[in-house]
Amino acid sequence: MDLFEYQARDLFEKHGVPVLPGIVAEDPQAAKAAAETIGTPVVVVKAQVKVGGRGKAGGVKIAKSPEEAEQKASEILGMDIKGHTVHRVMIAGGADIASEYYFSLLLDRANRNYLAMCSVEGGMEIEQLAVERPDALARVAVDPNTGIDEAKAKEIVQAAGFDAETGAKVVPVLQKLWDVYSAEDATLVEVNPLVQTGSGEIVALDGKVTLDDNAEFRHPDHGDLVDTASEDPLEAKAKALDLNYVKLDGEVGIIGNGAGLVMSTLDVVAYAGESNGVKPANFLDIGGGASAEVMANGLDVILGDEQVSAVFVNVFGGITACDAVANGIVGALQKLGDAATKPLVVRLDGNNVEEGRKILADFAHPLVTQADTMDGGAAKVAELAAGK
Repeated sequence: MDLFEYQARDLFEKHGVPVLPGIVAEDPQAAKAAAETIGTPVVVVKAQVKVGGRGKAGGVKIAKSPEEAEQKASEILGMDIKGHTVHRVMIAGGADIASEYYFSLLLDRANRNYLAMCSVEGGMEIEQLAVERPDALARVAVDPNTGIDEAKAKEIVQAAGFDAETGAKVVPVLQKLWDVYSAEDATLVEVNPLVQTGSGEIVALDGKVTLDDNAEFRHPDHGDLVDTASEDPLEAKAKALDLNYVKLDGEVGIIGNGAGLVMSTLDVVAYAGESNGVKPANFLDIGGGASAEVMANGLDVILGDEQVSAVFVNVFGGITACDAVANGIVGALQKLGDAATKPLVVRLDGNNVEEGRKILADFAHPLVTQADTMDGGAAKVAELAAGK
């Protein structure tokens, strides 16, 4: 789960990372009141969207009075920034910036550890820096068992090229950012920029945090961080049912067991639908040990998508036996009754395939078509989705 900047700021403050005061506002009047509460001569009005490039898009503005903060907030609220509508702004205290730096800590899956990246050149797009001047971005491996202790923090600041005086100030901040990463079960903690003020303080001026959804059971308070206002209702429903679901923009709903099979199915359906302009509508993996109930839940989610014209169920029975999948399909269609109006193409293979096919044949539902192969099923579902 990606957090808004204000949520990242609050987590930083919780773990002792130095931050500026920040108050969230959802209307211009609240922005004015926030600026009055913060009380600094200058405040920054910052769009709260989960995407980069806010400044270039006009989503970050300086205000020199509460009245100006109100005006700037009215300009930013409702903006569209790379497809994200701004529903709230954060009013942040102004800072006397002397220098800008960059720091991030992320999960390095390839090397099975963490990776710290740090540079004395912050404030710009880090991707651009990494391409144009890779030597300016230090990359330091971090052992998950020890994290960023004082010795590792010193190694990072030295690799990044900090002078001794500034590095000594940055070291404890990096240790606190490690506390955020480890204590909150994050997969990414990024600060750009990490600044040194005119008075010599090190402050995290902007923050980006991604939390590991697999660790939710350890953090009941993380539920309060979910952005229900912009969350897709189908994705929210699928998540509540523990389904691996991602909504796309096509017409063919797809259910499979195993991420590899589902990805292959997406490709085959996209290829089959090329001539008719038909595309996949979702990614839904019911998993290797899915029950009939899980199958029924998956169908319930997909059939609830108004964009879906037809559904392709592509299952290779292993731990998930084909008869369990067939029973799930039957149960879902019985539950939906007359509300089920979209055709289903079902391809079953593997464990208990004959039993599964017989269950569907005996059920003889007019919306269900069985296919012997994945290619054949994809061609048929693309045809049905196109209305041919």
